[in-house]
Amino acid sequence: MRFITDTIPVLKARLARGETSCEALVAGALEAAAAPAAASVFTTLYPEAALAAARHADAQRAAGVAPPALAGLPVSIKDLYDVAGETTLAGSVVCRGEPAALADAPAVARLRSAGAALLGKTNMTEFAFSGVGINPHHGTPRNPADAALARIPGGSSSGAAVSVALGLAVAGLGSDTGGSIRIPAALCGLVGFKSTQSRVPRQGALELSRSLDTVCAMTRSVADCLTVDAVLAGAPLAVQRRPLAGLRLALPQTVLLDALEPAVAQAYAHALTRLSAAGAQLIEIPLGELAEIPRLNAPGGFSPVEAYAVHHQRLARARAQFDPRVAARIELGASVLAREYIAMQDHRADWIARVEALLEGFDAVLCPTVPVLAPAMDELVASDEAFFKANGLLLRNTFAFNYLDGCAFSLPCQAAGELPVGLMLASVRGDDARLASVALAVEQALA
Repeated sequence: MRFITDTIPVLKARLARGETSCEALVAGALEAAAAPAAASVFTTLYPEAALAAARHADAQRAAGVAPPALAGLPVSIKDLYDVAGETTLAGSVVCRGEPAALADAPAVARLRSAGAALLGKTNMTEFAFSGVGINPHHGTPRNPADAALARIPGGSSSGAAVSVALGLAVAGLGSDTGGSIRIPAALCGLVGFKSTQSRVPRQGALELSRSLDTVCAMTRSVADCLTVDAVLAGAPLAVQRRPLAGLRLALPQTVLLDALEPAVAQAYAHALTRLSAAGAQLIEIPLGELAEIPRLNAPGGFSPVEAYAVHHQRLARARAQFDPRVAARIELGASVLAREYIAMQDHRADWIARVEALLEGFDAVLCPTVPVLAPAMDELVASDEAFFKANGLLLRNTFAFNYLDGCAFSLPCQAAGELPVGLMLASVRGDDARLASVALAVEQALA
């Protein structure tokens, strides 16, 4: 049972007609957050503050005052972000006892200023270092898409995704370093938007990889993502709605279509058929440069190298308190030399320039967000081999566009009644507004 199923404009219209109140929405969401279906979704709840924000928004409406963008609507925040007076745990136990944050992260402060009723902090992969979403310390929220089988929610923004999928929040503030917004959005049937990295300030978010980390959110629709993005960035994107007819959409044939699960391949093919019928130009391109990423991102990779710089003292002090899988991945960065790290940066800059040139003239790149349906949880909990295989598959397509420093949406594209499949639309850095216009048109065609 999902508590909130409406998009933000629909909720605002219902509020304006007096059919419900922000207090009722938030109180219901808080009650639903305590139900068994929401187990392990939140690590902390803020009932008093959330209800106070809701009542304030209701009072504004009653007084005829136009409320801010997210006034009184329930929003969740990933346990990666500083909240004044609290220690940021980032899904860990090793950070307990460390100093409390002196101020809210800018992303959190901007959500408060927009009137959002912040329900609480959501569970996540420890230190945001996995696309699977499993957390051995705080439990793993179950993907709501399948009532018969416990499936992973995707990560690292696992609780953020499930909070929205269960209807506890209109938006989940998360982050995306290699796919941590788009992967769980795809597996849980949501819309996720990874903006260009520089669009939203990253201060107050515990780092995984400063070269790749992006502050962003997931919601129920493209328009809702844009509403939240405008708050997080401090200004809306200048999005001009465009018809799908005539848009040039690139379909890379290297790497991104490898090893697709049959259900994913079928949903992807069906989506392309609908887009073509609506007049979009679908153009297959080799984009063989995608196959270069593992070599250029070696040794170690940006995330292990930069995460080791952040966490090496914690590892030395209390490695046994880490998720062992996360610790093992962070330690891959321990032996990388400064000259190797600088070479990684140079190789990436050259690769970005080459790929940007190849994508010039296209309105977006299309591919499946992830090549598989949400895997069953038990096997990935029990087996390191199964876990790392699944993690690599889940991150493969999404990471390519973090490496590009691009922007990307994941949109649901499965048929009614089927398990969620994500369609990824991506473009180069700074092309967020144009990509958003494409995403709006694609979403309408797939509806």
